[in-house]
Amino acid sequence: MVEVELRHLTTMAAIVEEGTFGRAAVRLGYTQSTISQQIAALERSVGGPVFERPGGPKPVRVTPLGAVVLEQGRDLLAKAEELADAVERFKAGDGRIDVGTFQSVSNVILPSVVRRLRDEHPGCEIRLSEVPVDAQIGGLDLLFFDGPIDGDLERVKLVDDPYLLVARPGDFAGGPVRLELLDGRPMVGCHATCDQQWMDRALADAGARPRIVFRSPGNETILSMVRAGLGWAVLPWLALHGSDAWSDDRLTIHELQPAPAREIYLHWPTRSQSPLAVRAIEIATEVAADLTRAPG
Repeated sequence: MVEVELRHLTTMAAIVEEGTFGRAAVRLGYTQSTISQQIAALERSVGGPVFERPGGPKPVRVTPLGAVVLEQGRDLLAKAEELADAVERFKAGDGRIDVGTFQSVSNVILPSVVRRLRDEHPGCEIRLSEVPVDAQIGGLDLLFFDGPIDGDLERVKLVDDPYLLVARPGDFAGGPVRLELLDGRPMVGCHATCDQQWMDRALADAGARPRIVFRSPGNETILSMVRAGLGWAVLPWLALHGSDAWSDDRLTIHELQPAPAREIYLHWPTRSQSPLAVRAIEIATEVAADLTRAPG
């Protein structure tokens, strides 16, 4: 295997561009003897001469072997520059992060996080993917999940997210609604995602087994079905935050008693994080703190 040093390739490229060893030495800030030593080392590495040296002020000529070395060497030098640039951008926070998320976080927390990251680091790349049902972080840098995940992970709790009952006006008096009142009643639910399974267990523990008449993965679709009179729905506060449900005269929102709630966590692998990932964690924590102080 041929082993060459990038500095030797840089010297060769400078000689070709300048025409002589002397001018290349001036350009690179070396002595001419240092230039000669570096080319000699390069020729030992590739096993033959890379230049024909006519002597005097005449320009050197590249040998056939030298032409091969020069062509491939310039590609290596370009890659090395790309690597150096990527490292500098990484250190400056302009790298890439892969984030696992789910609907409520994507709609409420992530827009502010992504905007602030992009404002601070316009060259960064943020890739989002739906959170795996089995809550495996895999190759993700960050993972939002409604509950703590075991494993070699670090995490921060972002918000407590209480579940609320969405009904139609007149279905209940004002104030909290007891969970057992939902037993046997028509309900619109989510698909069997992680939080829906948890919610089903919470209702069952309270003695309520509602009759699910329709399921949808979309919170807005669920609200539309409630508006249409298909049934009631139990949704987390985060799913309702910022929606028109709070001001829609076709809907009423009630607290539940006992009050079930999920916990939203942000997880990341226990390893050295990129500056961009570290900043994303900081911003997500700030955004979540602001949410807890905001009205519905």
